[in-house]
Amino acid sequence: MNLLTPDEVKLGFIGIGQMGSRIAQRLLKAGYHLTAYDRSAAKAQALAVHGGEVSTSIAELAQTADVILSCLTNDRSVQDVYYGAAGVLANARPGAVMLEMSTVLPRTSRDLQQGAAQDQLQVLDTAISGSTPAAEQGSLILLVGGDAELFQAAQPLFNAVSARSFHMGPAGAGTAMKLVVNTLLGVGMQAIAEAIPLGEKAGIERNLLLEVLSQTAVIAPAHSGKLARVAHEDYSPQFPLRLMNKDFRLILEKAKYLDVPMPATIAAFGVNSMEWTDDPEADFSAVVRRMEELAHVRASE
Repeated sequence: MNLLTPDEVKLGFIGIGQMGSRIAQRLLKAGYHLTAYDRSAAKAQALAVHGGEVSTSIAELAQTADVILSCLTNDRSVQDVYYGAAGVLANARPGAVMLEMSTVLPRTSRDLQQGAAQDQLQVLDTAISGSTPAAEQGSLILLVGGDAELFQAAQPLFNAVSARSFHMGPAGAGTAMKLVVNTLLGVGMQAIAEAIPLGEKAGIERNLLLEVLSQTAVIAPAHSGKLARVAHEDYSPQFPLRLMNKDFRLILEKAKYLDVPMPATIAAFGVNSMEWTDDPEADFSAVVRRMEELAHVRASE
């Protein structure tokens, strides 16, 4: 499969959610021919203004695409899309390539690549690190598992949507790395959520506290943008609690299987779950709001 230029490949994209829609738009802007499918026809139709086409079924999309990308909610969604008589594997062209971008268990990625190989199809688990603004800007980081030669062939596609891509190893290595990354994302946000009310109760003015924190070396780039939004109590979703909650579950399931103790992650998951119960669509930074309530520096809603 030659993935070098937009006029040499037809793309199919399954899963036009917050991340998928932005990645698909980047590919369209790069000149790729792209057909989209989503269970919500309206989401797929929204790409038409950017030059995308719409497929009425997964099978139809798979039959016409050289490269199929998918960005789905969870492991079950990946299984539903790829397996069965109406799924991608049963309908894809011989030699087709799949770039599976969902955050799932590494074994889900390995199983998919093994199943695809039986049908002479190729899969790379292509996990995404970055939020919706990064997807819009094409500055995502891609964490890829699978065949090294295919990884190199896919670079033009990766360059259209990301700042960097890393080949992490065999099938499942990309999604494993994503769980490592999101461990730091979630636990780091919880640490910030605890530090903020500590400073407030020590008498530091909230906006000054947040401004100075954002300038320190201890705040990771993934968290720095959150502080300005927290200052305005803006918890509109860039990465919603429900997805961070799902990722915590995957992380802890994998850690249990590998016998890796993760006490800080368990604690962060607990607070995330409390806020998720009340407002699952809020941004995952809403744990700051929860910790401020628990510390009695703001009233419970």
